[in-house]
Amino acid sequence: MRTCWVLDHPAHVRLLAEFLRNGTTADLIVACERPEVRAMLEQGDGRLPRRQTLWVPRPVGEGRKRKAVYRLRSVQRFLKAAGKDGQGPVQRIVGVGAALEMMAAKPRWWRGSSVKERWYITDTEVNHLAHRLARKSAAHGIVPTHWRSDLDGGFLASFGGTVHRLDGLHGHVHLVPHRRPSAVSSPPRVLVRRLVGGGVHDGEEIVALPDDALDGLIITNADENAYEGDPWRLDRELAAHDGVITQSVTLASEAALLGTPVLLVSAAQRGFLNRLEQDGAPLFRWRGPEDETEWGSIHAQFLAGLHLTDALEPAAWPAAKEQLLSWLN
Repeated sequence: MRTCWVLDHPAHVRLLAEFLRNGTTADLIVACERPEVRAMLEQGDGRLPRRQTLWVPRPVGEGRKRKAVYRLRSVQRFLKAAGKDGQGPVQRIVGVGAALEMMAAKPRWWRGSSVKERWYITDTEVNHLAHRLARKSAAHGIVPTHWRSDLDGGFLASFGGTVHRLDGLHGHVHLVPHRRPSAVSSPPRVLVRRLVGGGVHDGEEIVALPDDALDGLIITNADENAYEGDPWRLDRELAAHDGVITQSVTLASEAALLGTPVLLVSAAQRGFLNRLEQDGAPLFRWRGPEDETEWGSIHAQFLAGLHLTDALEPAAWPAAKEQLLSWLN
């Protein structure tokens, strides 16, 4: 089945890479113009096959509506042109939080479409704008079993397609546990990721790192759009460090799954964060000045936790990858 894969975020590239490798040479890619996504595609030899690619803007910030319309129309033209290239029509589109592509591929009474399967994957309940666009244009929705309907703005209740429940986090699909350091460095080695912001829900979630957050630590910077290492090996870096301090909920979840103590400084709420806490993952959260627990207490717990990973009982690794493979293959 000829498929168009939407790669909107570096974590989405890692999530869908294996599916692209198992696809056909006629498959297409729609990729978002983000520095880390571009780096992953350019450095993807052996990890991500070369496919005909359309680069589209990220519809955030000034002119976001204009960018969204441009992206929508560009994808429509891309899919239409592919249907005339002699390799057969595009029959499926798969994306993570990629609602505009679902709209672009949906048939209308005035315009047909060869794309019968439109798969909308999401683990972010608060992405309300994308959910509103996808609930009537996607044919399949994939959400985790720990999805919080109280946060999703009525998305699941009003979704018009088939809902599939993934038992696990997205990291369970693409991550492989790596060997952790046998002892904590002195001073501890900590990977730090700050976010640029500007996303549709960043404004209410981003919390600045307190001034003393990095005191006494050896820091590896992995800030959004400024990471100088190999983006494909970031998971190995997470496992190789003693700890992680981040504003990114995605990176926090990946580090916690790999058994690396992580301090998430963010007001974000996600079902997968609750699941990690319930599973006993080494996740420490500070939600900002209004948090019931003071910063100093959370910070101290995180620093102490760097030395206690040997006492952790790793949670069972669910068969999320096999589930997703069964649906998409």
